Amino acid sequence: MADYPTSFDKEALLKCAAGDLFGPGNAQLPAPPMLMMDRITDVSGDGGAHGKGHITAEFDITPDLWFFDCHFPGNPIMPGCLGLDGLWQLTGFNLGWRGWQGRGYALGVGEVKLTGMVRPDRKMLTYKIDFTKAIQTRRLTMGVADGIVEADGEVIYQVKDMKVALSES
Repeated sequence: MADYPTSFDKEALLKCAAGDLFGPGNAQLPAPPMLMMDRITDVSGDGGAHGKGHITAEFDITPDLWFFDCHFPGNPIMPGCLGLDGLWQLTGFNLGWRGWQGRGYALGVGEVKLTGMVRPDRKMLTYKIDFTKAIQTRRLTMGVADGIVEADGEVIYQVKDMKVALSES
């Protein structure tokens, strides 16, 4: 494991988005407004439900978030794909946090279940990701994980077999 802290504030996430946390050509978060979290509260390479690593993060919901104006006018809802993207972002972050090299990209997800919505009156999303596999070989660097998104403590999104890889090309 690399020697990084186990929690990150917004300033550190923005440093990651700029490519300054894990170094040039390595895992990088998107910049706002596509950055889908405000802080990472805990990350590990050996914790979680399966002992393969985990990551937990939070995203503050405010009525002025960019997507509420356009999705949908008069009926504002956060697009479910943004919650899924937040899960992918965090999965890739965990791989970079481990010190593994390469740029992250989503490979897919086995199952997605959306059971609730994020409206402007929600206060906070919590992302919880548990790795089922973390693989690093000469030819492949990949994480496979299950995750949930909670809105104010209520589970609203669930994913199984989410895959993110790192590539040096």
